Amino acid sequence: MPKFFIYTLSITLALASLSCKQEEGNKSIAPTEIAFTKEGELSLFKNDGTFIRTIDIEIADDDYQRETGLMHRSSLKESQGMLFVFEQEEQRGFFMKNTLIPLDLIYLNKEGVIVSFAENAKPEDLTTLPSQVPAQYVLEINGGLSEEWVLEVGDSIKWERK
Repeated sequence: MPKFFIYTLSITLALASLSCKQEEGNKSIAPTEIAFTKEGELSLFKNDGTFIRTIDIEIADDDYQRETGLMHRSSLKESQGMLFVFEQEEQRGFFMKNTLIPLDLIYLNKEGVIVSFAENAKPEDLTTLPSQVPAQYVLEINGGLSEEWVLEVGDSIKWERK
């Protein structure tokens, strides 16, 4: 009986030791910052054609990129954004899961005309932020820039890949 007890105790201590080492190892893993990768440029225009500004964009044009978006980013420069490209116009809904910075979501129709906004979306909020009408594109920029740049429904974009 004492041999069985010693054997069981040895196994228990070995497993506990491995478990602690795995936990300690997990604590030392630091997340990698996701760097912005310029994939194109996007220009914004007022309804009358007046130029507003040009920003660098990342382009999310496949399922994985659209699902990931700007998640896990700790910052985004004022001169940067992400353009979500969909195959067709339809009602859109975004939420801020794993998104660490406040964003303005700008919904655009197939012609690239702004049709609605979700401004200053709260980081990590799971509330759906719907487009008010069908949209084919969604532009995400830092929260508050839509107001600062005086963007309005009817303004438009032109973009190109680089």
